[in-house]
Amino acid sequence: MTVTKFGAIDVGTNSIRLLVVAIDARDHSFTVIHDIKETARLGEGEFLHNRITPEAMDRAVTVISHFVEVARGYEVGEIRVVATSAVREADNQQEFLDCVRESCGLEVEVISGKEEARLIYLGVLAGATLQGKQALFIDVGGGSTELVIGDRQQYYLLESLKLGTIRLTNRFLGDGRAAVSRKKYAQLQEYIRGVAVHAARKIHNLGFELVLCSSGTAINLGEMVAAMLGEKPTSIRQYPVRLDDITRVREMLCKAPYDERRKLPGIKPERADIMVAGVAVIETILEQVGAQQMHVADYALREGLVVDHIIRDEQAREHFTAVSPRKRSVLQLARSCGYEAEHAEQIRHLCLSLFDQLWELGLHRMNRHDRELLEYGAYLHDVGFFISHTNHHQHAYYLIRHSELLGFNDREQAILANLALYHRKSTPKKKHAGFMALDSQARSLVEKLSCLLRIAEGLDRSHLSLVRNITLERDDNGVKMTIDSASDCQLELWGVESQLGVFRSVFGAAMSVSVHHEADSGASDSRTEDVTGREADKVSLTLPERSSE
Repeated sequence: MTVTKFGAIDVGTNSIRLLVVAIDARDHSFTVIHDIKETARLGEGEFLHNRITPEAMDRAVTVISHFVEVARGYEVGEIRVVATSAVREADNQQEFLDCVRESCGLEVEVISGKEEARLIYLGVLAGATLQGKQALFIDVGGGSTELVIGDRQQYYLLESLKLGTIRLTNRFLGDGRAAVSRKKYAQLQEYIRGVAVHAARKIHNLGFELVLCSSGTAINLGEMVAAMLGEKPTSIRQYPVRLDDITRVREMLCKAPYDERRKLPGIKPERADIMVAGVAVIETILEQVGAQQMHVADYALREGLVVDHIIRDEQAREHFTAVSPRKRSVLQLARSCGYEAEHAEQIRHLCLSLFDQLWELGLHRMNRHDRELLEYGAYLHDVGFFISHTNHHQHAYYLIRHSELLGFNDREQAILANLALYHRKSTPKKKHAGFMALDSQARSLVEKLSCLLRIAEGLDRSHLSLVRNITLERDDNGVKMTIDSASDCQLELWGVESQLGVFRSVFGAAMSVSVHHEADSGASDSRTEDVTGREADKVSLTLPERSSE
């Protein structure tokens, strides 16, 4: 059996969440089948007396029992239930565990704060890209906040602090319904700094280049910032949030009493009473460690339970650390749409060859990140065949734009969708709404990368991988492409010739094309567009990390 089903239930202080996934043993990827959350407020009123209240216990047991029934309805092979801060600190912990066991026949694992941090690290890592950087992970729950320093290979710090939205609200803000004065907020921040001081010192010593913030608080904060800025991202995943904007949102939250706070743009009404405390934790820790920006991560503990289950297998563990979540996610979408793997790999090879050689000839100054997007665009350009051959480029745009591509922010996903849209038929135009919704730099990138994708598609027009390699050189008229093929590739020659006008328009140089057949002792066939291109010096291939365009 190549596919198994697994259920993960996270019994948190504020919410209880269920995730049911299908795990593919062939590539160790997982697909979400069911994802549901209930706000049970298990920790409500607990932190003043260290006891889960009878009302909260009844709510939680009811939700867990229902979630177990749902998971079993999907015929999962295993259900793992873990409980965090509210249960691990409760004096009546055993009573709660006994109630769950009697209700649904499952044992609840009460995990430590550091184990919670480790699982959060695994979960966030599965859904976000670190771009080769060492990152600070922040997860603000109802009862605790977990801090992790790590990269793709391993973590270097696991910390769990008794700083949670419900805990802090109960202690400083009562029922969370009143407006919060500057003095009260300053007291709250002073307390947070005191609890986090030792962890902050360790974080400073280890260093980080990127901040990823997970949890419902972080996601809702990202949504509020986006609403405040008038932005409407399709996905909040890896959405960048500046510290200055967090401060502006905090000021709106503090000024508004509960009824008005529930109506603020972007806020989830059920979080209105605890949102001030959650934002206070994020804002204070960012200030304390000297970070000016964080990115929203929408994977956390539940996904960490799934990854932890998968990587029990040594081969899966190696695969998880070796392959980025971006590539895993792209290939998963491609496979689910029944993509033609050999053709996609040929297009990828040709696209990257074009990108690298044109960089050497000085015809573009795109960077490694742009090259990576081109590679993923090559894998995904034909996924629209899953719906229909007719207008498959348009179907591909829709599938990519509305898929859950892990590790990509909304802008990157929009770029990939546009690359698929423009790999055939029309080139980018101002009348196209999806193209014009991009910023100017992204539009320029789409024009260049889609041009390379169109040429590569022409070079494998027969889908037989007849072109082994291509070589680009400067000549008096512009750029000369020599196609290396051992077979007749007339279709490919016609395919690339049809894109020469687009190339000249985008890159400002003419291109001529010839075919070199090794099998007939170097005889060649050629087609040439006689247009003179601009001059550029040849340079060594050292791509910058980010474009300055």
